[in-house]
Amino acid sequence: MTAADLARMASQHAASLQAGGIDWLPTTERIEVAASEVVELEQTTPLPSKSIAPVAAATPRTVPVVAAKPVTAAMSGEALPTDQKRIQLQLMNQKEVEGCTKCTDLVRNRTRTVFGVGNIDTELVFVGEAPGADEDKAGEPFVGAAGQLLNKIIAACKLERKDIYICNVLKCRPPGNRQPLADEVTNCRGFLERQLSIIRPRFICCLGLVAAQTVLNTTTPIGKLRKQIHDYQGIKVVATYHPAYLLRNPNAKKDVWEDMKMMMEAMGRPVA
Repeated sequence: MTAADLARMASQHAASLQAGGIDWLPTTERIEVAASEVVELEQTTPLPSKSIAPVAAATPRTVPVVAAKPVTAAMSGEALPTDQKRIQLQLMNQKEVEGCTKCTDLVRNRTRTVFGVGNIDTELVFVGEAPGADEDKAGEPFVGAAGQLLNKIIAACKLERKDIYICNVLKCRPPGNRQPLADEVTNCRGFLERQLSIIRPRFICCLGLVAAQTVLNTTTPIGKLRKQIHDYQGIKVVATYHPAYLLRNPNAKKDVWEDMKMMMEAMGRPVA
């Protein structure tokens, strides 16, 4: 059996999997197999219905297959089923974010990465700046003092934390909780954009300057971004102050509450 035969069989097998609803497909790049790697194919083991592994023939010595590319909501223009959302997000987190080494300073100082948490079928995603010490330890965003205040804001909106999705622009804690650097935001921006593309909420609430400027791709100050509804790829965006800022400036809580009321009104869920 030649390398071309193996490539053709792999392509046919991938096409049948796609027709059956599997969302991982090989690229059109040619598969290269050394002569020493050509082996007789044995009967393959069926993939589980929710497998997240790339398509490959199950042989005693696996034939190399080019990496698969996930089909995301941004590509299809339609909302993904919940199971596919979960697979896409888990795969990005485990295969890309957890192993990311682009930001040397962040990698050297992090305990773990902090991807995101919550309802992946939500109408509303909160986007913050970066993990702090508590988040770095727990591996979950907004669990420290700022997170406790965010929980109160969510409750005041007559929502529960489990109803929404929460993430940050950066997936690693900056040393000393300093503000993210421009290149760090650039390195992580793709992860955030893909999270939003997969979840496709109706609304995004940006908490703080870094989140607002990153999502909206602007240098406008947060004070001028407030009190209005913006657009991000068809998703409505509200920008407000970060809960950590409110801990230092309690008088700004009234401003955040005005922003929350405006957002909830736009969502069709007005609060007093």
